[in-house]
Order: sequence, then C-alpha cells, then structure tokens
Amino acid sequence: MDYSSVLDNKNILITGGTGSFGHQMIKELTRYKPKTIRIFSRDEDKQHLMRQEFSDSPILKKMQFVIGDVRDYDRVYTAAKDIDIIFHAAALKQVPAVESHPFEAVKTNIIGAYNVVKASVARKVPKVVAISTDKAVKPVNAMGMTKALQEKLILSDDLSKDNTTFCCVRYGNVLGSRGSIVPLWDAKIAKNEPLPVTHPQMTRFMLTLSQAIDLVFYAVKNTKGGEIFVKKAPASKIVDLAQAYAQIKTNKKNYPIKYIGIRAGEKIDEILVSEEEMRRVEERKDHFVIKREEELDVDSLGKNLKVQEYGSATVKHLNQDELIKLMKQLKWVI
Repeated sequence: MDYSSVLDNKNILITGGTGSFGHQMIKELTRYKPKTIRIFSRDEDKQHLMRQEFSDSPILKKMQFVIGDVRDYDRVYTAAKDIDIIFHAAALKQVPAVESHPFEAVKTNIIGAYNVVKASVARKVPKVVAISTDKAVKPVNAMGMTKALQEKLILSDDLSKDNTTFCCVRYGNVLGSRGSIVPLWDAKIAKNEPLPVTHPQMTRFMLTLSQAIDLVFYAVKNTKGGEIFVKKAPASKIVDLAQAYAQIKTNKKNYPIKYIGIRAGEKIDEILVSEEEMRRVEERKDHFVIKREEELDVDSLGKNLKVQEYGSATVKHLNQDELIKLMKQLKWVI
C-alpha cells in the first residue's frame, strides 16, 4: 500500500527513535518525501551511531536529533514543535528487567505516554500513533500492565484532545529487533553450546520490522481516533524458531536445545485481541481494528459473545522450514 498521501511533506517525530523501530522507520521513509524526521531519544551515543549509519543517505538531511527523555515533559513539548505526526515508540520493554524495577516502567511507559499526550495537545499535533504490545492484553507482568495503561491514556476520550487524533498499534515479537534473544543464541552457537529456550510449548506471534512499520503507516492512514490496529500475523513455537535459526547459522538440523524454565512475568502464549475486544472489532482482510470502548455496549446484546480470542496458541504456526525461508529474507541473519 502507498502512504504518500499521509507521509509526504510532513514533519515527523519518533520518540525512542534510536531503537530498532526508529532505524526501520527511517529506512521505510526513504520511499516517501517527509519534510523532517525528528529523532527523540536519551542516548547520545546511539544518535551518533545513527548519524553514521545514514551518512551516505539523502534522508540524513531531513533528520534532526533531539536528546531527551519522555519522562521530561518540557523536552517532549520542545521536540513536538511544528510536528504533524508523532510515532511514540519510547518504552521500557524487557519483561524480566521491568519485573525487578516496575516503577521505572511506570515513569517511562505511563508518565512518559501522558507527557506525549499533553505535549501533542498543547502543540496541536494532528496525529499520534503509540506503539503497544500483545503483552498489554490480559497482562500478567509489570511491563504489560504499564503498556495496558499506556493504551488507556492514549485512547481516552478526553475533550481536550479535539485537535489531535490518537490511536495505537499492537503487535507481538519482532524478528531480529534490538533486545531480542538472537545475540545470546549467536554467543551460544559460537561456543557450540545448546540454545536456551524457556519452555517447549511457548509460542509467540512473529512479525518482521518492515511489517511492523507498515502497520504503523496503515494506522496513520486509516485512523479516525481511538482505535487499536492489529495486523494478522502467524506465530511459532520458540523452540522451532531457535532450531531454524541454528540451522541457518550452522547448517545442522536439530541443533541441541536447553530448556531453562519460564522467566518471571512470562506467559506461555500471547494474545493480540481478547474475547472482550473481539466484541468491538472491525475485521478487515489483513487487520483487526479495535474500536474505542463505549460506556454501555448496547450492540453486544445482539451478538454471540462466545468469540475466540486472537492468540498465538490458535493462529497458524510457522514450521521450521517456513521460519528458515522467512529469516533468510531478513538482513539480520548473516
């Protein structure tokens, strides 16, 4: 799908812009003609490395780098000046780390999101898309709980939001993203050691970075305000992903696996759309669009409420051959 109509000649702000999402966003935006791309993050070293990465690309002339933290409202307000679209990707995402330090996630994922909302309204930013996660659905860990509250903040039907359209996108694991298990697997393969996997039955949704960005662009183009956009996606068992990855790297089938147990705060399966949300879903060819919850769901009176949730246990699972084919298309597999 072409998104020129919503991206060309626009001033774009990406919070948490030096992460995997921001890097891929810049690459995808090279196909369009944005006026400005403002990278907002708290790590000056990653900003320096990002400048170097795009030093030979014409898009660098459109990139601006702002050091700041979403926890600091004044910096978010400053960064949002003259912006047309905010992609809010800044977050603490590592489940075990957040289990140990939950209030740090409150400060970034909840207070930070509120700062983005306030600054967007104050600056009259036309559109804001917040990046959420399957862990926000029926959350059992602190990270998911903070992201669930972030969704509520972003989507709240607040009268002060009249000039800004807010929506969320929600997706699961992104293959090869920063913070993934791949570097650990590489280290184990280098030592010819078994790959650590938490549980033989653990499943996760699988999405490429390019597909994640496409979902975000789809949301910008189609939002009317208050929705959560979900891309239909396959899943896989983590053990199949591990063995497929090892086969690419070593050319060995059935590479040894070591089961290490479920980490604090982890689910066996993830959910992208709960049964309750399925009541207010508009299903499209490749997407679910979850509409804002009303105070009284009158439409539910005429519906069959025994609807199956959209979870990684029940969708199509990619087998090892399919995972190998998918990963060979991605540049992070060397």
